[in-house]
Amino acid sequence: MDFAPYIRDIEDFPRPGVVFKDITPLLKNPFAFQKAGEALLGFTSNMKIDKVVGVDSRGFIFAPMLAEKLGAGFVTVRKSGKLPYKTISEPYDLEYGTGTLEIHSDAIEAGERVLVHDDVLATGGTARAVCKLVEKLGGEVVQCNFLIELTFLNGAEKIKEYQKEVLLQY
Repeated sequence: MDFAPYIRDIEDFPRPGVVFKDITPLLKNPFAFQKAGEALLGFTSNMKIDKVVGVDSRGFIFAPMLAEKLGAGFVTVRKSGKLPYKTISEPYDLEYGTGTLEIHSDAIEAGERVLVHDDVLATGGTARAVCKLVEKLGGEVVQCNFLIELTFLNGAEKIKEYQKEVLLQY
């Protein structure tokens, strides 16, 4: 299925000069939403996945659905200060700033096989930080999957040691 018609560009968001890829048209269309979930799930065929990590905040949309279909647990990675229990953290760079991501210190056990999901792969800083968090806890990142990759930002270079799958590339 061609998902591109369900993604709209928002100029100058969240800062002047940035073109934001808005996935809400895809989410509000039941058929496109279902097909996108099925396509993301298809990237994991024949993989044993113990945990699916969803990245704050739009990664929380598909990651729990993927976890349920895979019979895996769902883990949240959030921006600093948003998780209530003990955490470990990792700094990251994005297209328009820097930040810190956190995961609960007991979210992943040593040896667990982990799927990392987010909506967009841009500069790769967020994805790389999430993979580092998973590995700090002893997990193995078996795949990073995304709805969209902004290829002109070369984010795939920061996660080149991991398997990467995307539905749409710009």
